[in-house]
Amino acid sequence: MGGYGAFKLALSHPEQYAAAASLSGALSLTEIEDPESLLPEWPIIFGDNSKIEHSENDLLNLARRYHERQPFPLRLFQCCGTEDFLYQSNQHFLKNGKELGLDLHYEESSGGHEWQYWDEQIKRVIEWLPIDSGERKTV
Repeated sequence: MGGYGAFKLALSHPEQYAAAASLSGALSLTEIEDPESLLPEWPIIFGDNSKIEHSENDLLNLARRYHERQPFPLRLFQCCGTEDFLYQSNQHFLKNGKELGLDLHYEESSGGHEWQYWDEQIKRVIEWLPIDSGERKTV
């Protein structure tokens, strides 16, 4: 789960990462209705789905913690196709992330959870990336 993982790493360790991008990521795990149909290994990875909220696996919880201390600037790029089954999960994270004041750039366009959409969006991510000679990484 690349977009989820990138945001989780960046929000957990903002001292190491300057930016992160999510292309159609599962950004709000609590918004996914039938997680085991999405990923059969879900219980092994995340445990009981009812315990995700406010845990270290809840990106909004990590975003709240980051917002409270903001030790380092962190830029986030989020995009999702409007026909993607994770669209509502992305909208939930976007709304709450903006309310927290995250430096969150969001784009959406027609597309599903598919390579054709991601092939186009990765170009936008590369244009957006804050490339510099600093020590922190982007994910």
